[in-house]
Order: sequence, then structure tokens, then C-alpha cells
Amino acid sequence: MSNRVVQGRMVTPEKLAELVEGESVLEAESIADADRDCPECGGDVISVGYMPSVTEFVTGYKCQDCDWSDDDRE
Repeated sequence: MSNRVVQGRMVTPEKLAELVEGESVLEAESIADADRDCPECGGDVISVGYMPSVTEFVTGYKCQDCDWSDDDRE
């Protein structure tokens, strides 16, 4: 799937990556189910791989029901 509903709004992969990152990104892959529950509300979590810069690739995670988000940076 290319677009998903997050907190009642339809988002593209690029918009989802921006929600996780907090700013615009260069490129984003397709949105996927993350097979995990949100640690804050128990809702479904989705993931998106994106490039915030030319030299970095990040996988971001976002709850579909609340404001919780995270990424795989150490």
C-alpha cells in the first residue's frame, strides 16, 4: 500500500516520514505494517524507510492512532 490513514488523515510515505522526522525528507519507500503495538496506546504501528539526508537511511515507526513515533537510530 502506498497511502495509509494516520490519526484520521490519509498520508503518503513522504508525509509519514516527515511526521516521524519532524522535517522534510529526500526520499521515502512504501509504508508497511510494523507488526508491533504502540507502547503508548496499544494501537497499530506502521513503518516507512526514508532518507533524511544523502548519507543516511532510517526506518521510522508511527502509531496510526496517537502521536507516538520512533526511528531505528541508535
